[in-house]
Amino acid sequence: MTELASGFVEAIQLLLHRDPEVEGVVVRTLLVSGFATLLAMAIGVPLGFVLARKRFPGRTVVLGVVNTGMGMPPVVAGLFVWLLLVRNGPFGSMELIYTTRAMVIAQLFIATPMVMGFTVASIQALPPGLPDLLRSLGASRARTLWLLAREARLGLLAAVMAGFGAVISEVGASMMVGGNLRGQTRILTTAIVTETSRGQTERAIALGLILLAIAFVVNLFLTRSQQARAT
Repeated sequence: MTELASGFVEAIQLLLHRDPEVEGVVVRTLLVSGFATLLAMAIGVPLGFVLARKRFPGRTVVLGVVNTGMGMPPVVAGLFVWLLLVRNGPFGSMELIYTTRAMVIAQLFIATPMVMGFTVASIQALPPGLPDLLRSLGASRARTLWLLAREARLGLLAAVMAGFGAVISEVGASMMVGGNLRGQTRILTTAIVTETSRGQTERAIALGLILLAIAFVVNLFLTRSQQARAT
């Protein structure tokens, strides 16, 4: 309990004194996880729409793969991306391994199934005849998709929260493909592991509290938006 209190005090000091290393780690964490979440939304939402509305051979298998991906351990995603980007891998010539770009790719693999799964669930929860009704009222295809998205907005916001929460808290994939390089690829989760291994418990707790605070602020903003639209 004393260590927790000391970690809380150190977290406040790190923020007040604007520790350059901590600031860099925080900014890098937000950039990597934020960009990965945006890409996951750009990919996962349209694919989720298709899976929810279209019927095609093998659809059940695809949904099973998506649902399995939602529970995929981050370290497995990291291993897969590492095999692709390592020097003797198929994309090794791009020299992405141990960079923040590789971390974004790994986190994208983690977040996209989450976004797709929540999108499928939110779209399937809508009345099945709603698209036909909208088209019969003269809505174009693009307008119909927009109106469906508006109706499913609560579920889509949940998809954002799930995707962001999954990637900002993961450590295995980022460490595998990013290398946890100080000043280059170190983010909050990997920094916590590093400080803990060094015996710097109070600093590790401080970084953990900062990570929780960031996750809380982002999710509070999204939750307020979600609940405001629900009323």
